[in-house]
Amino acid sequence: MAFDGITIANIIKELQETILGGRISKIAQPETDELLLTIKNNRNSYRLLLSASASLPLIYLTENNKVSPLTAPNFCMLLRKHLGNGKIIGITQPKMERIIKIEIEHLNELGDLCEKSLIVEIMGKHSNIIFCNSENMIIDSIKHVSAQMSSVREVLPGRTYFIPETQNKENPLSTAKDSFKTSVYDKPMAIGKAIYTTFTGISPAISEEICFRASLDSNKPANALEEIEQLHLYRIFANIMDDIKNGFFEPNMICKENEPIEYASILFTKYPEYEMETFTSISKLLEHYYATKNIVTRIRQKSSDLRRVVQTALERNRKKYELQLKQLKDTNKRDKFKIYGELINT
Repeated sequence: MAFDGITIANIIKELQETILGGRISKIAQPETDELLLTIKNNRNSYRLLLSASASLPLIYLTENNKVSPLTAPNFCMLLRKHLGNGKIIGITQPKMERIIKIEIEHLNELGDLCEKSLIVEIMGKHSNIIFCNSENMIIDSIKHVSAQMSSVREVLPGRTYFIPETQNKENPLSTAKDSFKTSVYDKPMAIGKAIYTTFTGISPAISEEICFRASLDSNKPANALEEIEQLHLYRIFANIMDDIKNGFFEPNMICKENEPIEYASILFTKYPEYEMETFTSISKLLEHYYATKNIVTRIRQKSSDLRRVVQTALERNRKKYELQLKQLKDTNKRDKFKIYGELINT
C-alpha cells in the first residue's frame, strides 16, 4: 500500500468537486500533528482531515468528528486568526508530487482581500502541514524543521517555501515517448524499479501493475527489453497517465481472507486470486481501509498473549504425545517377553 501521487491526484479531483469555492467555518487540531477543517459549500458541510503523522500521513474527507483539546494549540489559533471564514479558491498538486496546495482567500485585519496557502506534504516521516503567504514565505508549520534536523530544507517561520528536488524524478503526466525511452530503458535495473525511481507519484505497487498489464516480468532488466516490449510498455503507461489527466479513477481495495492488503486509484488486475472491493469515493476507501487495518492490528496485539499461551500448551502436549508414542512402541513385544517370563518362572 502506498499513499502515492496517483492517489493524491484522485483526492484533488474529489476535493475540487466538493469543497472548492467553499468557506472554512471551523478549524480544529485534535492531535499534535493533525488538523480537522469544517468547510461549508453549496449548502453542504464537509470535514477535511489533514494528518502529518510520521507513521500514517493522510488527507481525506470524513463524516466523523474528533474531540479537540480544551485549549487550542498555537498553530490552530494562528490558522483560525488568518483563515477563519476564508474561501477556498484553489486545490492543486505540483508535478504529481505527494503534495496538496490549498489556496485560501480571506480578509485581513484592515479588511483587505489577501491570499494564503495551506500546503500538505505526504512524505512519510517528513510529512508536514505548512502555512504560507502569497509570496511563498512560511508563516508557520505544524512541525518545525531546523538546519540541525535537515540539511536539505528548513521549515521555519520567515523562510521561503520550496519543494526539495533531491531525487530528480520526472513528471509522468508530461513525459513523451522519447523521454520515457531514454529515462527508463537505459537503466541497468529491473523494469519495475526503473519506472518508480524515474517518475514522481508512482509507487512500486503501481509500477508492478503497469508491468503486469504489459505482460512483462517486473524483474526483467530494463535495458534488456525488446523493441516490441518497449512499445507495449509505453502504451500501457501512457493510457494510465491519460486516465489520470482526464480524472478517470477507479478506487479499489484488495483483500485476502477479509484483511485489506493493498489499495489504489487505478484498477488492480494483478490480483485475480484475491477479493476486490470498489468504492465511489477515494475518501471512503481510505477511511475504510485504515479503519479495517487498525481493527486487524488491534485484534492481533490483544490476542498475542492468548496465542502465546496456546502455543506453549500445544508444544508441551506434542512432547507428551511423542513420549507416549515411544512407550507404546516399547509394548509391541509384550507377548514375547511374557512367554520368556513364564519360562523363567517355571
